[in-house]
Amino acid sequence: MSHRLNARLHRLGLLSLLTACLGGLLGATGAVADEAAAPRRFEFIALGDMPYGPAETAYPVYQQLIRQINAQAPAFSLHVGDFKSGSSPCSDQEFAHQRDFFNQFDSALVYTPGDNEWTDCHRPAAGGYSPQERLDMLRDMFFGAPRSLGRQPLAVQRQSDLQPAHARFRENLRFERDGVLFLTLNVPGSNNGFEPRDLAAVQEFLARSEANLAWLQAGFERARSQDVRALVIAMQADPFLGANQWMDFPSHSGFTRLFEQGLLPLVQDWGRPVLLIHGDSHRFVIDRPFKAVKEPGKGQVLRNLLRLQVFGEQEVHAVQVSVDPASPDPFAFKPLFNPLSPH
Repeated sequence: MSHRLNARLHRLGLLSLLTACLGGLLGATGAVADEAAAPRRFEFIALGDMPYGPAETAYPVYQQLIRQINAQAPAFSLHVGDFKSGSSPCSDQEFAHQRDFFNQFDSALVYTPGDNEWTDCHRPAAGGYSPQERLDMLRDMFFGAPRSLGRQPLAVQRQSDLQPAHARFRENLRFERDGVLFLTLNVPGSNNGFEPRDLAAVQEFLARSEANLAWLQAGFERARSQDVRALVIAMQADPFLGANQWMDFPSHSGFTRLFEQGLLPLVQDWGRPVLLIHGDSHRFVIDRPFKAVKEPGKGQVLRNLLRLQVFGEQEVHAVQVSVDPASPDPFAFKPLFNPLSPH
């Protein structure tokens, strides 16, 4: 402001008023900017291992749960795989039915595959399919574009688009929401698909293991570069094979390298909250069962790694996850019980 204009405003008694208005405007603008920059609380739904059983009995119960989820209006939902039982056919028709169910979710539905959809499809009751062929069909039907399913799909990043060395792995996804990074991994039950008696299965497992480790590493690099507040990882398999806690991974486990060389040291080094969501054992569990693998603190509880195991099979319920990105303990959980569920 010029000296001459300043003097005129002062004589008219307007200088103090103008200064106050400008200060208020700048203060309000700063407050709006701070509010816009602050991460907002949000909620999402986690579910998996459903629907199981004959269509005439299983589908109405599952549709009731979908209606309940839609009534909650979550930001999105995560289905952690096994969208059918292991003894039902792995047919294209069944895949299409389940894709139709996913598209009944009013918001976005993010999905990661389970063993019942591909690794176990060699079973006679499941149709005697080639597991790799079924996985390729899942990739075509569910991961053909960089977006989720659901009526309001969200944009996702696929490993196949970001890492050319792992171009087959369209099913490994990531996206961000209000300072939280979400990451999915193709880690199915039945020992992560590791079957040493089958050469083709071993070759598939080794390639997928390398892809999952690369995707995990890239996820934590992204978390650091974007200064995210927390990280959520979703997969299908229960890595403890029925044990609740304090299990060391044996050499024959299909999870040893993924956890001991991948997830656990990455979580320990990063230090911020991580939530691992999985299904497979069909019981609702929240705990901290993992131990640090590096010094200092090796063998102690890895406090920043929380596990959520979702309902499933006959327990056709879901879990509502509330996220407060600004909190040092950002995750809270509430079961969403289905009145039509058998258990």
